[in-house]
Amino acid sequence: MAANSNGAGAEASAKKLRTRPLAASVILIGGLALLAFSMALSISIGAKDIGLSVVWDAIWHFNRDLTDHQIVRSLRMPRTIACMLTGAAFAVAGSVMQGMTRNPLADPGLLGINAGAGFMLAICFAFIPHLLFGQLIWMSFAGAAGATALIYGLGSLSRGGLTPVRLALAGSAVSALLLALSEGIALKYRIGQNLDFWLFGGAAGVRWAQVDVIQWWIGGGLLASMLLARYITLLSLGDETAAGIGVNVGLIKLIGAVVILVLAGASVSVVGFVSFLGLMVPHITRYLVGVSYRWIVPCSAILGALLFVLADLGARMVRPGSETPVGAVIAIIGVPFLLYLARREGREL
Repeated sequence: MAANSNGAGAEASAKKLRTRPLAASVILIGGLALLAFSMALSISIGAKDIGLSVVWDAIWHFNRDLTDHQIVRSLRMPRTIACMLTGAAFAVAGSVMQGMTRNPLADPGLLGINAGAGFMLAICFAFIPHLLFGQLIWMSFAGAAGATALIYGLGSLSRGGLTPVRLALAGSAVSALLLALSEGIALKYRIGQNLDFWLFGGAAGVRWAQVDVIQWWIGGGLLASMLLARYITLLSLGDETAAGIGVNVGLIKLIGAVVILVLAGASVSVVGFVSFLGLMVPHITRYLVGVSYRWIVPCSAILGALLFVLADLGARMVRPGSETPVGAVIAIIGVPFLLYLARREGREL
């Protein structure tokens, strides 16, 4: 009887979840339209501005003999598509992390997952430089997994367990350590030029070969996240509540962790170290659409892609003709957001 009572209570709690399907529908439809327009602008604007009509012709009526068409198809399209994919991936990875752990400070960048992936890339550039990009992604996954294990191990040693702030502090410490080691390897083995793109974050060097690889990893990760969305909603209510409904908590968390590592690892291998996007977007999305992850996951993907494309466009417009790290542009917004959340959580501990 007690088990049935717990299950009924859990189901009642789940049914009372505050959702705003109308707002979510507006974000999905309007966000997709705005994303398409932003991507067109991103392809159009650069060191050489190219009219939107020329961009349209380059996409649908490509002429290899025209320089503008070559710029659009060979340089700007892969860069913009990579920003769209990785922005969605970082945002969804953050939303899944926050839902599964019930930690409002969870983010692949802040918790060291991105730094672990990048550290492994530094090792590869220094000691096995001839790896293909598809092989580098596997190494990136391994680095992300290792950093995650280290951070949770350190956090669990703290008296009182893994509180959100302690986990964020452990992640920041591990991130700083891995960043320092990566920079040391870069100096020792003179691979700084190869690592610059990762340390500062950016998509300037992305080509079609990289997009062709990551689209499958990120696409699969996003699809898996949407399939897990219902279970993540239940986990966000608490492990006991989810178990009372019949959710296999351990299995769902394992699958979710793999999805996070795939999304973060694939993204870092292309655009480098980008923090705060996976922190901000899920919070903004929850505020707009409610607490059901059936809406949070797809809306986070749209808003994350839109934010990253616009940040990359803004990074090019700060100093026309040169590249400003897109990670710095996102951090300008993300750092105050993190301080606000940390202060709020600190009051609650």
